[in-house]
Order: sequence, then structure tokens, then C-alpha cells
Amino acid sequence: MSIEISRTHGLLAKALDYRAMRQDMISSNIANADTPFYKPRDVRFEDYLAHEKDKILDNTKHLEMAQTDGAHIAFKNENVSYKPTVYFRDGHMARNDGNSVDLDVETTEMSKNSVMFNAVINTGKKSAAIFKSVIEASQKVN
Repeated sequence: MSIEISRTHGLLAKALDYRAMRQDMISSNIANADTPFYKPRDVRFEDYLAHEKDKILDNTKHLEMAQTDGAHIAFKNENVSYKPTVYFRDGHMARNDGNSVDLDVETTEMSKNSVMFNAVINTGKKSAAIFKSVIEASQKVN
């Protein structure tokens, strides 16, 4: 049994999981910098987290298409995918051995990911500190 501190607590946990997954993928890309025909991979999860946040906050900012007759085919937006996706990072020149890992790009991505990971950790700490202070204050009242 786990205690959920707030509605966004689960979202923070998912963000940490995906940041850790991205760190592992970037590390794998760097480790395979000399592997012939290796293509760097990454994970895209920001859209998924934004969608989950909107569900929690009920900030749906899209207009549903009206279906004026039950016999009409329902609209389904196939272009929107709200789940984390792993993809090959493209756009870099491949070397003669077919490997397209760029160490400058990978180290930059690793630094950005580390900053974001620490930001999520600090957000969780601040959230927990608020609840801790409320609990401590309620104990002093008695």
C-alpha cells in the first residue's frame, strides 16, 4: 500500500522514471559511439506528461467535434499519441562506419536531462516539506 501525497505525486514519480530511462539511453548511446551502424536512441515523454497533467488539473483545452447524427463515423485523431515513445535521433552525419552518435550532442542531452532530473527531485522535496510542516503544525495544536 502506498500513500499518495497529492494528485501530482504520481506524475512526479513518472517524470523521474522517464528521466532515468532517458539517462540510460544517453549512456547507451555514448557507450556505443564506436559501434558500426549504431543509431542513437532517445525517448519522448514530455507530451505524455503534459497530457497527464491536464487530466489531473482538468485543463482540457481542445474542442470536441460535434457528432450531429448517430450514423456518422466518430472522429478519431490518429496524429495525437499520448504515450512515451522511443525513437532514433536523426539528423546527424553518419561516419564512414555508419555510426551517427555525436558525443557533443549526447553530453549536452545528458546535462539537460540531469538538470531536469534534479528539478523534479527538488519539486518533490518541496512538496513533501509542505506536507511535513502541515503535519507538524497539527501536532502542536493538540
